[in-house]
Amino acid sequence: MTSALSFRKASKADLPALIALLTDDALGATRDGAQHLPAYTAALEAIQAQASNSIIVATIGEEVVGMLQLTLIPGLSRGGMLRGQIESVRVSSKHRGQKIGRTLIEHAIGLACDAKCGMVQLTTDKQRPDAIRFYEGLGFNGTHVGMKLSL
Repeated sequence: MTSALSFRKASKADLPALIALLTDDALGATRDGAQHLPAYTAALEAIQAQASNSIIVATIGEEVVGMLQLTLIPGLSRGGMLRGQIESVRVSSKHRGQKIGRTLIEHAIGLACDAKCGMVQLTTDKQRPDAIRFYEGLGFNGTHVGMKLSL
């Protein structure tokens, strides 16, 4: 299945598919949805305006089957290392188990390598044990404690 997979940056026309991916799991269904379309539109426009920030979609033919956000972050620590931040990784529930997520993450890592990043990092919700196992299987290590403050 992954041989038919292609990647591109998301466009505004992809928003319905992106929203569907965001709501296609138990956690996302409680916090995302079409009611946020104006905010999603503004966020996508802001992401597209930044050269170091992108929403990457995985497609099979014309169908969007996966997505992630990749942000390249310059930093002073670690000798001024550039790092890639991966967020909002989603694969359509009807396409899970076909190595689409793995191929999508590998594509993002390749983009980060091309940009000369020294590391790629991500966070995942503790309530997603399958996702944690998935990322560990790709070589990610839980080396830090992620903390958030809702505003």
